[in-house]
Amino acid sequence: MSARRRTPRDERRRRLGQNFLRPEFADRIVAEADFRPGELVIEFGAGLGAITIALARRQVDVVAVEIDPVWAERLRDHAGEALHDKVRVVEGDFLSLSLPNRPFRVIGSLPFGHTTDVLRRLLDDPYLALERADLIVQWEVARKRAAFPSSTLRSTTWVPWWEFRLGRHVPATAFRPVPRVDSGVLTITRRQPPLLPPAMARSYSEFVRSHWPFDLSVSRR
Repeated sequence: MSARRRTPRDERRRRLGQNFLRPEFADRIVAEADFRPGELVIEFGAGLGAITIALARRQVDVVAVEIDPVWAERLRDHAGEALHDKVRVVEGDFLSLSLPNRPFRVIGSLPFGHTTDVLRRLLDDPYLALERADLIVQWEVARKRAAFPSSTLRSTTWVPWWEFRLGRHVPATAFRPVPRVDSGVLTITRRQPPLLPPAMARSYSEFVRSHWPFDLSVSRR
């Protein structure tokens, strides 16, 4: 599509990395995430509301975050009609959102270009009240982050407080418009108990960065 023929919606999708999950896939992913009634759930990039609706059906308290004002307004109207008091729509950037002090969970489909930024927002501070995140990311990213032992510096700095698991494969055809690559669910849960106290997060991160990459062959001798 040429630049002259792009509609405002096309421009927003390109700029914000918008690929919307089809409702049947959203419902499967939410069902597999084992939500319990009354949990506080922050949804990243609510878009058309496929995940939002699936969450509301499970009687969780949803904060649906959407940066696109057009979709945020549409979802707010939909929530007012069908989702009653279980959904609050927030128009804004997830990365600048003040996160709750009470235990909460996160779910959402991340724009591929902002995956690392979102992971850092959620995982850099082990004092954050996050309990679990179920994130739809590029398939190769999900595989890399779930690898054990950790294969990247950043994942290694998170491991003392967070466990990573590779979940469902999500084909590109599960989205509209269809992206170029497949996705997967990356599930992150808080370690109970942690391997290190949260107070050691900064010193541990500095240690890892100053010694990376580790020579794992030494430990096998």
